[in-house]
Amino acid sequence: MAAWGLSSGDLIVDRRFDFAEGLAAGGELRAAVELLTEAMARAPDWPAGWFRLGEWHEELGDLAAAVAAWDRALRADPEDRLGAGLKRDLARRVPVAEAMPAAFVEALFDQYAPSFDTALVDKLGYRAPWLLRDALAGRHFGRAMDLGCGTGLAGEAFRGAVDWLEGCDLSAAMLGQAQAKGIYDRLEKADLAALEVGPRYDLILAADVFVYLGALERIVAWCAGSLAPGGVLAFTVEAGEEPLTLRESRRFAHSAGYVDGVLQAAGFTTVTREVAVLRQDRGADIRGFVVVASGLARQADRQGDGEGMALA
Repeated sequence: MAAWGLSSGDLIVDRRFDFAEGLAAGGELRAAVELLTEAMARAPDWPAGWFRLGEWHEELGDLAAAVAAWDRALRADPEDRLGAGLKRDLARRVPVAEAMPAAFVEALFDQYAPSFDTALVDKLGYRAPWLLRDALAGRHFGRAMDLGCGTGLAGEAFRGAVDWLEGCDLSAAMLGQAQAKGIYDRLEKADLAALEVGPRYDLILAADVFVYLGALERIVAWCAGSLAPGGVLAFTVEAGEEPLTLRESRRFAHSAGYVDGVLQAAGFTTVTREVAVLRQDRGADIRGFVVVASGLARQADRQGDGEGMALA
């Protein structure tokens, strides 16, 4: 469970929670559920308690109880910093979310930032920035934007191929790690789901970022509106069979047809899409697409939300 909200504010509840955790770790899940359920009567607005109850109910195979617990967690914290809504949707097997809650993503990566590079590269074999660099090998760009820059792994991969490098991310802790590397000309804390068109870029990168956004229409429209004439969009996504799939990892996968359709609708006329292993997850290869899109049908001023685009 995420570290956020581990204290209920009630010492008795916290002690019972810790004891319940011990029961669960020892294989006594039903006893853990019973104990924590009783304790939650004293802290009915504690999201983390409900979230953990949902996880234990899920392990016991009681999906209805798990969904009910995650609903309570979501009502207690509408910003959903624990991602209870995503867990609920996965349990229902009829996902309704088309994006991860911004507060969940921010809390997750704030917590993960100090060990991010080591965990992702050394332990999970993360390759997205270098796959994108290889896909654009030999090309040099003027002004570049690194969407969801995190700790700056893509920035490190591309610094020598751009004159100006800007990055944005939702997590202040991740931005702090990127700032310390001294490779960006500008960094900004921003929610990618709420970007507005401003400066134009010759290259927009999104390495392992769209897996957290889900539906891609809006962000791809923003990219189209933010590219200078001749500009390039390069990104990776996890490969799925359905247009949009929420996986157990609480990351989204996208089908090739969906990706191609979104790019075409945004006006990109030249698209290359290669299949590659992006990373490991629990010892298994995670296949994805390395996508490079260019040749916008027509450059035009667009609204920040991508609506009303004038495309050829």
